[in-house]
Amino acid sequence: MSTITDSTEIKGRKVFFLHPSATVQNHIVTELAQQEFEVYVVKDHKALWRVLREYTDAVVFADIDEVMRDAEWEKWAHDVKETLPDVAVGIITTNKDEDLRNKYINSVKVHFFTAMKSDIHKVIAEFLEILKTVNAKGRRKYIRATMEHETAVTVNLPLNGVFIKGVIRDISVVGIACSLETDQILPKNSFFKDVQIKLQTALLNVEVIVFGSRMDGETKIYVLLFTQRIDSEAKTKIRKYIQQNLQRKIDAELKAVPPPPPKPEAKPKSEDEPEGEAKPETEAKPEAKTKPEAKTKA
Repeated sequence: MSTITDSTEIKGRKVFFLHPSATVQNHIVTELAQQEFEVYVVKDHKALWRVLREYTDAVVFADIDEVMRDAEWEKWAHDVKETLPDVAVGIITTNKDEDLRNKYINSVKVHFFTAMKSDIHKVIAEFLEILKTVNAKGRRKYIRATMEHETAVTVNLPLNGVFIKGVIRDISVVGIACSLETDQILPKNSFFKDVQIKLQTALLNVEVIVFGSRMDGETKIYVLLFTQRIDSEAKTKIRKYIQQNLQRKIDAELKAVPPPPPKPEAKPKSEDEPEGEAKPETEAKPEAKTKPEAKTKA
């Protein structure tokens, strides 16, 4: 039964890069985040396997040049495809061998096989086309990050000659939702310039328009939209923060998922098995005797 739901069509799909090389992580993942894809880096294939059971419509690009042998990667990809058929599995490698490509595409049945090229811009364009094919963005245009217990993500709103400090609750390149230290009356469509936003170590100076407010329990939440004059550098910093925020959350999920219980040791159930286990011991005895003799001769 397919797990591609209406929610997937609206929100899009998580995109995991498994054991990416430095080039993939520093250039491709970074650029895809700037293109508003929800991308993650994972360096534990066993933990990812378990997390994928929660995100059964995800997209995974596995770098088969890293960590495991080809046969192990082949089995890993095959198991994911068999167990989670709606996960789109792609292969990344520097190996341009056509036999390898045909094996993964025709036998393992992965969705994509990408042989890295020296022109990184062409590679990025290839990944963008792949993600478009699987509708990784869905119908959403922007990625939003929510803040839980983050004290270094704040806003300073200039009002009547002073700055009113607030805490950002969520952010995208379109705007923020925030709470302020003191209750304020901010009429809809009010315009503010020189608004200071702090995203941990990144500092932004933007213009905003008040979209409205709502109550979250006893706290008033203000929704502020950035004006069209927000510069590209500010957008880059916001997207970078969002990607880091989402990465921290998936890292926590990967650590929280318990590993499978260890397999019990096999116990001999027939008379043949003890005899088979005794052979290595018999063969090992002469070796144990020859080692002391070698030391005596030395």
